[in-house]
Amino acid sequence: MSRMPSQDGTARNGLHHVTAFSGAAARNRDFYTRILGLRLVKRTVNFDDPGTHHLYYGDAAGNPGTILTFFPVAHAAPGRVGIGETQETAFRVPRASIGWWTHRFVETGVTHDAPTPVFGEPVLRFRDPDGMMLALVGVAAAETQSDPAWTDGTVPAEHAIRGFHGVTLLLREAGPTAAILTDVFGFHEAGREDLATRYAGGAEAGGFVTLRAVGEFPRGRQGAGSVHHIAFRAADDAAQAAMVERLTGPHGLAVTEQRDRQYFRSVYFREPGGVLFEIATDGPGFAVDETAENLGRALKLPAFLEPHRARIEDRLPELA
Repeated sequence: MSRMPSQDGTARNGLHHVTAFSGAAARNRDFYTRILGLRLVKRTVNFDDPGTHHLYYGDAAGNPGTILTFFPVAHAAPGRVGIGETQETAFRVPRASIGWWTHRFVETGVTHDAPTPVFGEPVLRFRDPDGMMLALVGVAAAETQSDPAWTDGTVPAEHAIRGFHGVTLLLREAGPTAAILTDVFGFHEAGREDLATRYAGGAEAGGFVTLRAVGEFPRGRQGAGSVHHIAFRAADDAAQAAMVERLTGPHGLAVTEQRDRQYFRSVYFREPGGVLFEIATDGPGFAVDETAENLGRALKLPAFLEPHRARIEDRLPELA
């Protein structure tokens, strides 16, 4: 079983980031920064398709476990959730803030449901402008977590999002995916409720993955509002390599070669239930090419794309 200890020896098994598709880039930025109050910590491009933005939202520093990223494509067809996909992406907020967020969604016209208890915690489900299924989970410990919440005044600090709570995966059966979570990523079963089984990894932010097994059900269709992949944390290259060894050995899964994503190094594989998983290193982080104070202000490109900057900037849509 792979473990990712911090300097104090506490397990840090959990999500690194979630990447999704969206429609218009400017609308996406407006929703996640102005409505949800997240920080745009990196503005770059899809390294495999440089004509498309890759926008990263998170806390003040873009810490692992707080980052939601998007590939925006104007006029993209909407996606459809089905088996083999991420059904819901949930953020942590202070438990006492659920009422404040409910009022905010009413005032700003965000489509949402009434808060409901899930695994003993209040959950406020809502959708972004592209129909992506999201939730805020009220967590008592969120007020005192170690990484401070980001705020620029849009959302008061006492109500601000504190990174991910976790994700819910929609699957035909849970067992094979659960084996990857427990044997490779160091999660453990933390509860069952109806068709859902929750697994906990120990990380403060992004520490939960819920598997919802529904049997025969239509497969999903990728598009605006759907999640492309979810990434799990690896402390460093050695921890990542150990996970790959477990995946390719005992579990017999095919894993890509390591790819340099500038802010982390990644490998990818399709888990048994069909969801695309990534393992991303915690470092080097988002301050490698701009200062912490200036994160997200300028378009940043990797060295191999810098010679093409003028053409790339000409093709990208405006974000303002």
